[in-house]
Amino acid sequence: MIDVTIPGFGALQLRAAVLDFNGTLAQDGVLAAEVPASLRALAPKLALHVVTADTFGTAAAALRDLPVTLTVLPDADQATAKAEYVRRLGADTVVCIGNGRNDRLMLREAALAIVVVQAEGAARETIEAAHLVCPDIAAALGLLLEPKRLVASLRG
Repeated sequence: MIDVTIPGFGALQLRAAVLDFNGTLAQDGVLAAEVPASLRALAPKLALHVVTADTFGTAAAALRDLPVTLTVLPDADQATAKAEYVRRLGADTVVCIGNGRNDRLMLREAALAIVVVQAEGAARETIEAAHLVCPDIAAALGLLLEPKRLVASLRG
């Protein structure tokens, strides 16, 4: 669990992370180099879930040796399916990281919502649903590995 109190924001008791794959953990279906080590470091603290449309069909192979639960969604109504996934986990204990328009509803549900703006960009509606915007996945995962960074960004 990640337990952090942020003055003016509130207390977070995070038990799970729901992560998008393409555009978030990966670019063009290829996992970012820094992701495996960060996920391994986070696994003792958070149950890690990757929920994806798997546009390139590479998620299972890319995540095979990592401590994550992978869910590949059907094409229909992915945004709603992602939000429902977060609710089933207990949204008040979930951090979500995404970038695409189909991530916007899960970010709205989450106790902590982070958008990454990498090579794919990020959808405007998804940015509006976020508590924090990060330049890349390394920075986003770094917030969870070093929770005092969350205090620095969200207090007040």
